[in-house]
Amino acid sequence: MSERESDAEDEGGIGGDGDGETDGSTDGDDGIPDRVRRAFADHGSFESAGDGVWTAESTPFDAEVRAEPAADGRVRFAVTVRVPTLSATAADQVADVVEEGWIETFELRVVDVGGVTRGDHEFDPAVAVGDDEIEIDFELTEINERRGVDDAGALIDFVEGTYVQGVIPGYEYTEPLDGLLSAARQQGNGGGF
Repeated sequence: MSERESDAEDEGGIGGDGDGETDGSTDGDDGIPDRVRRAFADHGSFESAGDGVWTAESTPFDAEVRAEPAADGRVRFAVTVRVPTLSATAADQVADVVEEGWIETFELRVVDVGGVTRGDHEFDPAVAVGDDEIEIDFELTEINERRGVDDAGALIDFVEGTYVQGVIPGYEYTEPLDGLLSAARQQGNGGGF
């Protein structure tokens, strides 16, 4: 072991969580280091779904993060967020031209993710549009598991915020959008009604 590696172990290690555990020990057959599991547990916005997947509990959308070991002690985080199309959450009929324009605008805005995360990452998000749902996928690799989990949460929040900002006024919406808009209005009024 080199002197540099030894010093890193003494100080909590590169990417370690500062408690001196840098052995990369894993819990389970998926190879995910315990430090990553602790980072998700400590974050408070994620719930383990098993097999290296955590679901976001802080958004009404279907959002999950898959973690897996990468080279040099890094961790790869694959973030997936699924949001309904405008017509899937509108109580009223949405014209095709409106839906198409809304989807195009949402896609342009959601891939413009610069500056959202703490880590210095370049993103190339994938956006897949289905009949009633849009799936947005991001990937990042991070040596610091806590920053990686924070960044995964920030990407989920970014998608939710981008979605809400793009809502077209004049329609009545159902859940989950109705609840998000209501919360945004309350927040905008300083918590008042």
